[in-house]
Amino acid sequence: MSNPRAAIGILAGIGGTAAAAGAGYAYYKRFMAKRNAAADVLNSLLPVHSKWWRDRFGADGALSYVALGDSAAQGIGASTPWHSYVGRIGAHIRRTTHGTLGVKNLSVSGATTHLCKIDQVPRLVDYEADIVTVSIGANDIGDFNPKKFEKNIRTIYGALPKHAIVADLPFMLLPESEKKVAVANEIVRRVAGELGLVVAPLYATTRRQGYLGTYRNTAKDLFHPNDAGYKVWASAFYSAIDARLARIAAERAASDVTATRRVTSVAATVAERAQDAAAAHSAQDTDSIPLPSSTN
Repeated sequence: MSNPRAAIGILAGIGGTAAAAGAGYAYYKRFMAKRNAAADVLNSLLPVHSKWWRDRFGADGALSYVALGDSAAQGIGASTPWHSYVGRIGAHIRRTTHGTLGVKNLSVSGATTHLCKIDQVPRLVDYEADIVTVSIGANDIGDFNPKKFEKNIRTIYGALPKHAIVADLPFMLLPESEKKVAVANEIVRRVAGELGLVVAPLYATTRRQGYLGTYRNTAKDLFHPNDAGYKVWASAFYSAIDARLARIAAERAASDVTATRRVTSVAATVAERAQDAAAAHSAQDTDSIPLPSSTN
């Protein structure tokens, strides 16, 4: 005969497991409901952020900065568009140079490398930018195709000025996504290297935050960075930005010296010609003075 107590214990165990599973599923449903609600809120802000950046297209400065990218460049997930990594880079440039800055944010939320190639890159010809940053590719990971990704990246990077700064893709937590990111980043670094472009180490910078830090730096939709996350993102660009600013300062200083020398040289030539003309005119006047007639 079977032991009744043992049977009761087994049933109790099964019931406990089922209850735990039920509680876990209920928690998961609540968690996902909150996540989806947060995503809906952030999605509703897409046109707000886009308008915020467009309204500032007319502002010029001593330096100009153009950004290409996706919703991260727009600042989705931040408390304000200016707290995006693009906004923080702009603030860093102003602090470093103590000067004014015009920012043209050409990014579009949801952009893939293909959409960046056909929508944003053609607009580059409208602006002569001192600083250019590009962070694109995260939206390609869901349906990742390495060949198409590389083709798009080559077209984008090939259209950039030689001083442009491109970022590799950020740390994405999930193992399956990380495998794709590794392939994408190999392409980014290789193509950028071939074209002589500087790569901002976005992956290494975000990866150093670890799993817990990355989670804390993520908005409630569990995809976009929050204010703290964008601060980390921006820091990945600062070294390359500072090097670019130093180069601009050196080029402008050399240009000023050259201009000064040119002006001085022209002034000296003009003065010399004026002196020659005056001397010639004086000699001509002397020659034309009538000699006194002799009297007998």
